Amino acid sequence: MSESTVRAHIVVSGLVQGVCYRYFAMEEAERLGLAGWVKNLPSGDVEAEVEGDRSGVEALIKALKIGPRTARVTDVHIGWIEPKGEPGGFRIRY
Repeated sequence: MSESTVRAHIVVSGLVQGVCYRYFAMEEAERLGLAGWVKNLPSGDVEAEVEGDRSGVEALIKALKIGPRTARVTDVHIGWIEPKGEPGGFRIRY
């Protein structure tokens, strides 16, 4: 884990379930070489934790604020947390 490695906890609100949002997040994270996970919450929000280089994490956050065409993002909460040295790969949690 390099010194430029960061980890973000993200909660996205709006019309983000039932619109392939988690798959969108996974594809973007994999394209950017990031590790972590994404899952639906009972509240209707989507939660994610993502780890990698700061520029990649910030690029993913920018993409998550828009989401796939069918989504309607109304709010994104970001918390910066301690990196965990998560092994590679990004997955959808159920």
